[in-house]
Amino acid sequence: MAVVIDGKAKAASVTEAVRKSAEALEAEKGVKPGLAVVIVGNDPASHAYVNSKSKMAKQCGFNSVQHTLPEETTQAELLKLVGELNADASIHGILVQLPLPKHFNSDEIIQSILPEKDVDGLSVLNAGKLATGDLATGLISCTPAGAMLLVRGIHGDDLSGLNAVVIGRSNLFGKPMGQLLLNANATVTMAHSRTKDLATVCKTADILVAAVGRAAMVKGDWVKPGATVIDVGINRIAAPEKGEGKSKLVGDVAFDEVSAVAAAITPVPGGVGPMTIAMLMANTVIAAYRAQGLKAPKF
Repeated sequence: MAVVIDGKAKAASVTEAVRKSAEALEAEKGVKPGLAVVIVGNDPASHAYVNSKSKMAKQCGFNSVQHTLPEETTQAELLKLVGELNADASIHGILVQLPLPKHFNSDEIIQSILPEKDVDGLSVLNAGKLATGDLATGLISCTPAGAMLLVRGIHGDDLSGLNAVVIGRSNLFGKPMGQLLLNANATVTMAHSRTKDLATVCKTADILVAAVGRAAMVKGDWVKPGATVIDVGINRIAAPEKGEGKSKLVGDVAFDEVSAVAAAITPVPGGVGPMTIAMLMANTVIAAYRAQGLKAPKF
């Protein structure tokens, strides 16, 4: 039976380290890390995410600012707000909650955030730094950064000689995850919906990362015995066993059958999810240190 990787415990240790780093920065420079979170519209899931981010930022001792804008906000108005936050020296991290309402050009908004304040790691400059192996001066997208910490917890910092397969090639997760694994010396295969005989490709993986958004797609016979499986999927499915109309969260991996084969696996919920917010806090404190010309802490 596989070791179930506890993302909540790891996230708690990261946020505690962030809190201490924020405290040290305030003691040395009189500066609190500042995180501005911008949300547009009424999407309940987005509001729940934003509330948990703001709450965590306060726990870390940050100056946490939230801008809640109405659905009918225009592109120009949102760009103006981002511009003001870019110019505000007390704000070190800017996060615009996605998805934005349909009338926005999301990419233009994201790319308007200064790269040094882009704590989501989505600017083309930060993506390019990661792609060229510059992990020292850019900001890394939070979910892959968190997933990578969980991988390192099992295998250490050097993944030489290990085969990694990432299912999914999104800019948000798949591509940066592949880059992080490559930077740690793994041999990386990027698989996706057009990959021929996906199950056979997955079976070569010592580290298998699933990020496709299809409930329980990865079966037990897709997994190499003894592999580490990182499940990034979040899918809501019907759960009649809980009562009529009830649902539950599941990952992209068929947890019960895969955990009988793998050596280590992340659960959903409680695996990669908590790491995303923890790494957002880490990126904010890193950005605050850099803004003061100080060597940023490592997490």
